[in-house]
Amino acid sequence: MTNERRVIIHPDTDSLAGSVAARFITKVVDLLAENEEANIVLTGGTMGAATQTAIRDSSARDTVDWSRVHFWWGDERFLPAGHADRNDVQAREALLDALAIPESNIHPFPASDVIPDISEAAAAYAYELVLAAPEGARVPRFDITFLGVGPDGHVASLFPEREVHRIQERMVVPVREAPKPPPERLSLTLPAINSSDRVWMVLSGADKAPALGLALAGASPNEVPVAGVMGRKRTVFFVDKAAAADVPENLIASTY
Repeated sequence: MTNERRVIIHPDTDSLAGSVAARFITKVVDLLAENEEANIVLTGGTMGAATQTAIRDSSARDTVDWSRVHFWWGDERFLPAGHADRNDVQAREALLDALAIPESNIHPFPASDVIPDISEAAAAYAYELVLAAPEGARVPRFDITFLGVGPDGHVASLFPEREVHRIQERMVVPVREAPKPPPERLSLTLPAINSSDRVWMVLSGADKAPALGLALAGASPNEVPVAGVMGRKRTVFFVDKAAAADVPENLIASTY
């Protein structure tokens, strides 16, 4: 077992999304051959949606027994159910509505019109995680956690200068006054994210290069939250050439 970080570079965003989708389908088939079910954490954002669409459109999509796959989210905009800006709504349109999957396998964060108090909403999602967790754990056995990375180095809704690396006792937090709209969000914490066996970060664009370079160079998670992300088995950055401009040569892998 290794928890080292690796960077896999793709020539452009289309090949990036397609490659990650193919790897994901293959890995989920392998996981289900070894386990009763798989737990996947989804992300929002441009590359999150592109990857989900590529999974949906893959000719290998139906080799997966989706009835044994559970989907969670790393963060969510605290908006009413069905709002077009919610990550779960975008994921349904990009992927989930096309899968033969029970509704009970889809675990969105609470919507603001269902649980109006954001702290109560965070507690409710934390409780749902516990219900699906192995005995003694606070989250399910996350097999793969997808994350995007912002130009400022944020992951999920954990933003710089918020002391996010110090939050150890909670798995879910309410986020108020976020630096990008909407200001209220719900997010997994770094301990929840880092409990995942594999963290796959998918990012593209030259504006992501500085944050990625700083994270790999050992920056403080308080300044660059992505620097605090480390999966239990693997942490892989799937990037395009533009985002890889500041990546040290020794961290670039030709294969997964």
